[in-house]
Amino acid sequence: MEANFSQKEFALAKNKLYSAAYNEEKLKFFTEKETEKIAAFQKTHEANETTPLHTLQNLAAYYGFADIKVKDESFRFGLNAFKVLGGIYAIGKYVAERLGKDMNHVSFDELKSLEVRDKIGQITFISATDGNHGKGVAWAARELGQKAVIYLPKGSAEARLEAIRAEGAEAKITDVNYDETVQLCAKLAEENNFVMVQDTAWEGYDKIPLWIMQGYATIAKETIETLIENEERPPTHIFLQAGVGSFAASIAGYFTQYYRDKQPKIIIAEPHQANCYYKSFLNGSGEMEIVTGDLNSIMAGLCCGAPNTRAFRILSQYASAAFSVDDSLAALGMRVLGNPLKDDPKIISGESGAAVAIGLLHYLHMANESEVKDTLGLDETSRILCINTEGDTDESHYRDVVWKGAYGI
Repeated sequence: MEANFSQKEFALAKNKLYSAAYNEEKLKFFTEKETEKIAAFQKTHEANETTPLHTLQNLAAYYGFADIKVKDESFRFGLNAFKVLGGIYAIGKYVAERLGKDMNHVSFDELKSLEVRDKIGQITFISATDGNHGKGVAWAARELGQKAVIYLPKGSAEARLEAIRAEGAEAKITDVNYDETVQLCAKLAEENNFVMVQDTAWEGYDKIPLWIMQGYATIAKETIETLIENEERPPTHIFLQAGVGSFAASIAGYFTQYYRDKQPKIIIAEPHQANCYYKSFLNGSGEMEIVTGDLNSIMAGLCCGAPNTRAFRILSQYASAAFSVDDSLAALGMRVLGNPLKDDPKIISGESGAAVAIGLLHYLHMANESEVKDTLGLDETSRILCINTEGDTDESHYRDVVWKGAYGI
């Protein structure tokens, strides 16, 4: 179904190419065995800890679901967002390869040693970002004794720029959109012998984006481990916010290979202004749709017009639907999570975090969108998983939304 954006807060596109059939070739990089190796390296950094998996039982009952869980990545490495999981693994693996070492047998401390820097020199990593990815790359580069150059698209908040500079990177805001900023960084990397660290892939650039995606899969691994430890049932539906789709595809890939006999439904959510997966699913041809223009939304981390090619291949098979949502729904979700029912835990979610999915679910409940719920199989037996990929990464804007009610429906 497709909705008129001037009249609706959301639009839903069912994925005509969706298939629950397990494809080992597509998911071979997201197996338990592969992800365990990656998580083992991430754990060699002293700041790494398993992030909490919250249960919102009262909110679930209010919506008429069996359960809602939120994995809160705002605690990851003390950086208020999940992106560093990809940056730390990708940069670490690149350094290990330059040394001719097996990534499975090196630690973070070994890679940041002065001996390593003397051997390979100081590498400059470059990346385009809406905020969190660049901060993660800057942090990982600095922690490993390397350099980072980060560019943000026009309209980026000064707070995000300064947060990246605080991690030791050279950073600036461009006068072009996200996808054009990616192209700018690729050009600078080639001209200056920098190493491009981007979580989107294109023809000829796929290896480092894959490493980043593999780094993200740790989130899914931890989630399942916590569910097993607490003797809880797996989710029936996973709502994943998407920009280029790297995060969503990594989570979908791990959950699909783990629960291959009873896969949860994967549902994508993205902003109206950058809804490339929604449009791709809507056309049903199997071809990627690219969104152009300013890509301006409060969901800054999701304002990407072109899908990651590898992520698209995964999500075009395993995601059953995609929502295109208005900024007001992300703002609504921020308020819902920050003002919990009864003894549900309070969750600080930024505009591109779990708020996107929670705001959508809240609106579906408020507006009594029974047809949409039926389409997705959402009922009293549903167990929902959302992932809070960022906290209040722009504190001033967070207060405007949650305290002052900006972007109301």
